Amino acid sequence: MKLVAYLHGENEQAGLLYNDEIFALPSLHPLLPATMGGFLENWNLFFSMTENAVQKLKLDADLQRSGIHTNKIKLLAPLRNPGSLRDGYAFRQHVETARRNRGLSMTSAFDEFPVFYFGNHRTVMGSGEITCMPDHFEKLDFELEVAIVISKKGRNIRAENADEYIAGLMIMNDFSARTLQMEEMLLSLGPAKGKDFATAIGPWLVTLDELEIFEVPCRENHVGKAWSLKMSAFINGEKISEGNLADMDWTFAELIERASYGVDLYPGDVIGSGTVGTGCLLEVNGTAKLNDPDYSEKWLQPGDEIKLYVEALGELSNTIMKEETDFSILSKKKNKVTQHNPISL
Repeated sequence: MKLVAYLHGENEQAGLLYNDEIFALPSLHPLLPATMGGFLENWNLFFSMTENAVQKLKLDADLQRSGIHTNKIKLLAPLRNPGSLRDGYAFRQHVETARRNRGLSMTSAFDEFPVFYFGNHRTVMGSGEITCMPDHFEKLDFELEVAIVISKKGRNIRAENADEYIAGLMIMNDFSARTLQMEEMLLSLGPAKGKDFATAIGPWLVTLDELEIFEVPCRENHVGKAWSLKMSAFINGEKISEGNLADMDWTFAELIERASYGVDLYPGDVIGSGTVGTGCLLEVNGTAKLNDPDYSEKWLQPGDEIKLYVEALGELSNTIMKEETDFSILSKKKNKVTQHNPISL
């Protein structure tokens, strides 16, 4: 199933996407909740009810005519206000290439445990405009990722059982202001201001039953489900990146195990995969400059349209806008650091 959130009047409405038509969940069954947050609070029950409603929908022509075409409504992020936002670092190719471009060898720590950082769950949005401050445009970047949503409360979840806690998958764009990120991580803390201004997710949440045909074995010596889903990114129609979700080394199950150690995870918590190989401008620029020292770096600019595509998960589209202000925290630095050690997350 594909579950969505959309704007109904001035309120959020949870819906089901079926044949390019969206059906409000309560219209399919009176006990189904009106919001995705409510759906996730009792995932197993409402998932079963929605499955039954889909079977009825397939046979009921009158009910089918009650849907609204996707081009007639405004889709929101599947979860407008997740309980938490964690983002992993699961693709070896991305980590290895980013380190190589900085003149560093691959760290053995990558293969020892999965790592993640906390993002700002209050700045999660769906497709649409991303408004940025002047300092964000100092090497503004996208990141091509996939995220999961947690479906039930759990603590100390073992990786062998962790896939049972995944409601579904969706596309994620972890926007990054690289200059802000680089300066704060010189102090071995962060990322913080380089990341907290925008994270896009969507356009819908695809449940695991719909992804069974894409399942493949995970990497050797790892545990959990893996999916072969083609991934690509376009800026103003030009393909910038491509990869595959199956290239994840650490699985979502292993990220869940790490995240839940001594901590409760809750329905609606979001965990990102981290960036697929080639899936950001920092990595693309670094590789290009290694091959050609005269290469002119490219970063996101006002008016740019960035589209992320993931097979079976849809397309997430955002347009970059500029806040009309000259306020800069970079200009308020007391003593300027002259050497940067770029880090890509």
